[in-house]
Amino acid sequence: MSAELSPNATAPAAAVPQVAMRGISKAFGPVKVLEAVDFSLAPGEIHALMGENGAGKSTLVKVLCGVYQADAGAIAVEGQAVQIRSTAEAEALGIAIIHQELNLIPQLSVMENLFLGREPSRWGVIDTRRMREQSRHWLAMVGAAHIDPETEAGTLSIGQQQMVEIAKALSLDARVLVMDEPTAALTEREIERLFQIMTELKQRGVAIVYVSHRMEEIFQICDKISVLRDGRFVGERVIRQTRFEEIVQMMVGREIGDRFPARSLAHGPVRLQVQGLADTGHVSGIEFEVRAGEVLGIAGLMGAGRSEILKTLFGVNRRAAGTVRIDGQAVALASPTQAIAAGIGFVTEDRKSEGLVLGLSVRENATLVHLSDYARAGVVDARAERAAVQQLIADLRIRTRDAELEVKSLSGGNQQKVVFAKWLAQPPKVLLLDEPTRGVDVGGKAEIYTIINRLAAAGTAIVMVSSELPEVMAMSDRILVMHQGRQAGIFDARSATQELLMTAATGGQ
Repeated sequence: MSAELSPNATAPAAAVPQVAMRGISKAFGPVKVLEAVDFSLAPGEIHALMGENGAGKSTLVKVLCGVYQADAGAIAVEGQAVQIRSTAEAEALGIAIIHQELNLIPQLSVMENLFLGREPSRWGVIDTRRMREQSRHWLAMVGAAHIDPETEAGTLSIGQQQMVEIAKALSLDARVLVMDEPTAALTEREIERLFQIMTELKQRGVAIVYVSHRMEEIFQICDKISVLRDGRFVGERVIRQTRFEEIVQMMVGREIGDRFPARSLAHGPVRLQVQGLADTGHVSGIEFEVRAGEVLGIAGLMGAGRSEILKTLFGVNRRAAGTVRIDGQAVALASPTQAIAAGIGFVTEDRKSEGLVLGLSVRENATLVHLSDYARAGVVDARAERAAVQQLIADLRIRTRDAELEVKSLSGGNQQKVVFAKWLAQPPKVLLLDEPTRGVDVGGKAEIYTIINRLAAAGTAIVMVSSELPEVMAMSDRILVMHQGRQAGIFDARSATQELLMTAATGGQ
């Protein structure tokens, strides 16, 4: 029997994409952010969207979700041409987004945030009981049943707020779910639960766009990957048919060498000594020392007290007990001003509310901490300031039109680099890093790792909190593990394993 098709036979119809974006272009003033980008998403597919900070990833998904309107190009949903001019229109088409930056209204309760603008009602009155019950259902779906629906959203941790965002998106019964860095503030356990939810949604035919800088996650959960570079579409790959190195080269257009650069093990005298440190209710009994040129990593589950140690050392949280010495001298750290005067710098985890003044320029943010260093007789030497900032922009590869651009206009990863830049103009004796590479692309991470190594080599003592175990193990000399507000142990990074650290972090022996 012939294998050829008979004259009356037809070839199988190609599957209709859930979403097809063709020739999408977008500019903000003279800056072209997207140029003729193509992107296709199949039903029941988890499709990664990757690229360096400023490559156009967030802009592309915001066009899909109606936050921005494209200047050129076309969008089809289930084979039908559509125009998406608002988030409401996107939601009506079954498209929901979980933004990289949390989008909750802090003064409202969790359930009010979940059903904002679509509150269940009875006889024209909001049905509070029904809203509470539905909120509990969706929170349980994301493993957050412990969150009280009537809790004020602003009192939740960043990780808990992220889970509320995910629950809100799922409650829309979306057929297309866009996740923009959804795991950035989640614990390993929360990430595992999220991946279970994503797998369940995939089996129900929901298409997921997954934007992340965490390469391990991409290879673990995604089916395909599309890469953008400088606002252009570079290519699409099937995950099981590609390699880490190929994706990195597509993203950055160059080889970046080893993922974690080699570190010097030469250390000087003890620079930071902490004895019996406690704050008002979060951590207690903390004792460690860090030598000049050493990196002490801090690992542990979310809520274990990692960030609280740094905030207490920087004078943000009130110290209830303990002593802190820098170069052998006891120091008073009752405020960030005193901490800075003592030679301590702090790269905060929450860049938008704690690390930056969003209405100021890149230049103003980068020199905010040490502005007096550029002043003569009370007048700022503008030329010296500009030169220093231009050098920082070059060193950190901050993608900005110029130093006078408002920092709120930058991508999330570039904003994080500006936070880092504040402490590089005048390197401190001790640098506290809270999730320093959160929201930073793989190329940017390598650059920040190099900066960390350079500061350590110059004698800065570094204390680094990270939720990514490969990062904390590769970049640290020793690792302090926290469990429920107390330290579970300090381990040599060269001999520590992920299993050992996770056992300590969960209270095991």
